[in-house]
Amino acid sequence: MPLVDMPSLLAGHRAVGAFNFIQLEVAEAIVAGAERAGTGAILQLSQNAVAFHGGMAPAATAALRLADASSAPILVHLDHATDEALVDEALALGVPSVMFDAAHLPDAENVVRTAAVAARAHRAGAWVEAELGEVGGKGAHVPGVRTDVDDAVAFVAATGVDALAVAVGSEHAMLSRDAALDVELIGRLASAVPVPLVLHGSSGVSDAGIDGAVRAGMRKINIGTHLNVVFTAVVRAQLEAHPDVVDPRKYVAPAREAVALEIERLLGVVVGGRL
Repeated sequence: MPLVDMPSLLAGHRAVGAFNFIQLEVAEAIVAGAERAGTGAILQLSQNAVAFHGGMAPAATAALRLADASSAPILVHLDHATDEALVDEALALGVPSVMFDAAHLPDAENVVRTAAVAARAHRAGAWVEAELGEVGGKGAHVPGVRTDVDDAVAFVAATGVDALAVAVGSEHAMLSRDAALDVELIGRLASAVPVPLVLHGSSGVSDAGIDGAVRAGMRKINIGTHLNVVFTAVVRAQLEAHPDVVDPRKYVAPAREAVALEIERLLGVVVGGRL
């Protein structure tokens, strides 16, 4: 299927699942899961994953090819890029959606740099996501931090971004799924902020929590660590059950299948509201 853009992908779903991959097999599983679910999904590559592969081109090119060949609408997205040069490289490769993360910078610098990146991305026809820094609480997505509604509105107006990641109780890299989201705050943000809201750290949120967040107004649900947990558990079990196996296909293939099944299930929650 030809590559889709973010506005059309969001328009066709109550929310969209956005899944991070590191290795190719997980990217394949994400696409397979979306095809089985019969719905769209976002295939995300983070700056850390780019560093693991030694550069943007290998993984981004593979992701774009997978998306193009898929029967499901798949959008490739650069996640959590703090390096502006990396954003520019992604745009040059044809990645249609990027997140520039200047949340670690002081407020004024965050706004100026994010606005400049957004302008360049828009000239390239790309969609831009950002995250608040000290505006709304420095250290977003850690316990106790919450995004201020007025600050979020002002940040979007000042930067021209197309989506905003907000802090509402989730946390990055959680291994348990027991984060408590502030659903009332999500609702107020969704009513006031004129761009789609993004929930980072959704690996730590239960199915019911994800469903509640989407019903309250979240539009993009980021999940990464949870997929690594699923993948690693199967690899570990396979190696324990077959200690003489040395062909990685023997243990990677069942792990890839397990992730595909979990993607299909999660998309039922995110897109279809199935609990």
